[in-house]
Amino acid sequence: MEKEHQIFGIRAIIEAIQAGKEVDKVFIQKEISGELMKDLMKVMKRANINFSYVPVEKLNRLTPNNHQGAVATISPIGFIDLEHLVESTIESGSKPLFLILDQISDARNFGAIIRTAECTGVNGIIVQKAGSAPVNGDTVKTSAGAVFNVPICKVEHIKDAIFYLQGSGIKTIAATEKTEQNIYDLELNEPLAIIMGSEDRGINPSVLKIVDEKAKLPMFGTIGSLNVSVACGAFLYEAVRQRN
Repeated sequence: MEKEHQIFGIRAIIEAIQAGKEVDKVFIQKEISGELMKDLMKVMKRANINFSYVPVEKLNRLTPNNHQGAVATISPIGFIDLEHLVESTIESGSKPLFLILDQISDARNFGAIIRTAECTGVNGIIVQKAGSAPVNGDTVKTSAGAVFNVPICKVEHIKDAIFYLQGSGIKTIAATEKTEQNIYDLELNEPLAIIMGSEDRGINPSVLKIVDEKAKLPMFGTIGSLNVSVACGAFLYEAVRQRN
């Protein structure tokens, strides 16, 4: 963990969350208690922040400072509001191309996807607050710094973001093997949002029900799926090919 991306101390973490800082995760010492810790738990629950209980030895490795039994990781970037992202993209005159990530929790996969998104001219990436990979040192490194060039938006619920995009005239396409439709048979030269799901669970069934289109990549080998960052690249570059 990079030192400039962490906060230590219970009260400092509470204040950071209440001030709207992008706290990705909180590590809490096992079996610690007290009124201040109860306050921290309440604040984290309201803000929907992930936390885990760890041995004190891990906290001591994370920071040499007096951590009071709690260390938090902070995102190195700021996040953009969904409405602002969509409006600014449309006002710029470009044909929107967004990427929606449904509970992709691996930071390295996330970083690789961000790198591909930057290379393909994606206007913004939309992720759900709960269950998504944090933007941490691994993400920054794997993205080769692209994380600082691509707007990222965090939303409470992916479904609400999809409804908003559809209401803004943006077509939504889910990448899933649960369809007979090939990505190369779809029209992608229009305002578009491509949805990618996690490798283990795929896209949430409730999300699949509301998208405009579903599409898959053809498979010719014995293994039935690709790494999500590779699949994402194939989808995005087909969109780029059609647009250029």
